[in-house]
Amino acid sequence: MRWIVLLFFGSTILAVLIYKWCPVYVTPLMIIRCAQQVSHGEKLRLKHHWVPLDSMSIYMPVAVMASEDQRFLTHNGFDFIEINKTLEERRSGKRFRGGSTISQQTAKNVFLWPKASWVRKGLEAYFTVLIEFIWGKERIMEVYLNSIEMGDGIYGAEAVAQQHFGRRAITLTRPNCALIAATLPNPLKFSSKEPSSHMLKRQTAIMNQMRHIDVFPRKKD
Repeated sequence: MRWIVLLFFGSTILAVLIYKWCPVYVTPLMIIRCAQQVSHGEKLRLKHHWVPLDSMSIYMPVAVMASEDQRFLTHNGFDFIEINKTLEERRSGKRFRGGSTISQQTAKNVFLWPKASWVRKGLEAYFTVLIEFIWGKERIMEVYLNSIEMGDGIYGAEAVAQQHFGRRAITLTRPNCALIAATLPNPLKFSSKEPSSHMLKRQTAIMNQMRHIDVFPRKKD
């Protein structure tokens, strides 16, 4: 049991350390989606191009923070304000929102599986603490924007920029970024290439929120 515990902590910490510097070229979700496509007799769809944060539009981090996690730069990986709101909505029987932060979503995307369970939630919390401590905010945002599902078989800002907008991620406009962020709750249902009226309303709302969020800090030369 001691060796099992040591192996678990050693291997997970090593993996987090490696991904502090190495690009994340494949995630569990990408493998799962490809397996689903094969099982359904469909053609494989996997578009993913890793680029550093400096090669993305300055509006891309702002848009996802406005849409997904407005306290990203100030919390320690867990937004307890949103968690409390979610718990209150569950108690009242209302339709509740997700309380996961960008850090938690990144931990899940890179190291775990998408299906919710108490085991996954516990591991998600563990990996969230690790990446907050070892990676820091800039690296978490970089990995998030490169690994998040942004369409059918499309992962990351560079891939969605090329597939849906015919441009590079660094040239995405403020409205482009807001529209991409608007699809993130369900990128298989919502499209930034052919947005519905609902998506356009969400885009406008996100752009309004973006006015209150500073441009994400970049590395200094």
